[in-house]
Amino acid sequence: MEQLRELTQKIKQANNIVVLTGAGVSTASGIPDFRSTKGIWSQDHSREYYMSREYFFTNPEDFWVKYKDIFQIKLLKDYQPNRVHYFLKELENEGKKLSIVTQNVDGLHREAGSSRVIEYHGNLNTAICPSCGTVYDLDYVMKEAVPYCNQSGCGDVLKPNIVLFGDPITKHTEAEAVIDSSQMLLVLGTSLTVTPFSLLPNYASHLKMPMVIINREPTAADGLFDYVIHADLTETIHKLEDIVF
Repeated sequence: MEQLRELTQKIKQANNIVVLTGAGVSTASGIPDFRSTKGIWSQDHSREYYMSREYFFTNPEDFWVKYKDIFQIKLLKDYQPNRVHYFLKELENEGKKLSIVTQNVDGLHREAGSSRVIEYHGNLNTAICPSCGTVYDLDYVMKEAVPYCNQSGCGDVLKPNIVLFGDPITKHTEAEAVIDSSQMLLVLGTSLTVTPFSLLPNYASHLKMPMVIINREPTAADGLFDYVIHADLTETIHKLEDIVF
């Protein structure tokens, strides 16, 4: 509890906070971790194999069948923001300049009302035509098992607006920029194993700001942080709420 009280003081003192979030934030809304989902297709190859840029451009129709399975796309609109999402929104409501850099592709930070969200790996709610660049919403994507572009003279298979394995990361420089302008780093619900996202705490550590990680399991990066809390994320945020607000 003493560590939580010290942490809340750091939060109150910081006017500009950058938050890195991972799967532990989404699982509290009932969304399974990418690597824990199961499907008959996973018996042949890894999820990374099927969710890759190479597999999409080689087998786009089969890619969509497996993509909708692994990410449970038909259930996406049933998921709602949870206490963690709303805690971050409340910090913003209290006058903090809060920037969220998330690995999650479910769009729940935006749905909770957070205004500064960098979706590092994209968003499941849209898809794009790789040929003409037309963007389609989730309703269109769900009309058919395999969504095609409806623009005249095109008809290409759509590509989800998420970063597939083998795709370039386009948000890393933007993420570093918000860290540059922040006074505190808060990491929630990520094991920091996926690069280059995992490099962001290293970048922040050179800026000498207070750094906090709350994650159920230890991570290889724990030594970088001033405050390390290994506990259930939702329960910890509940305790923080009681002190902060």
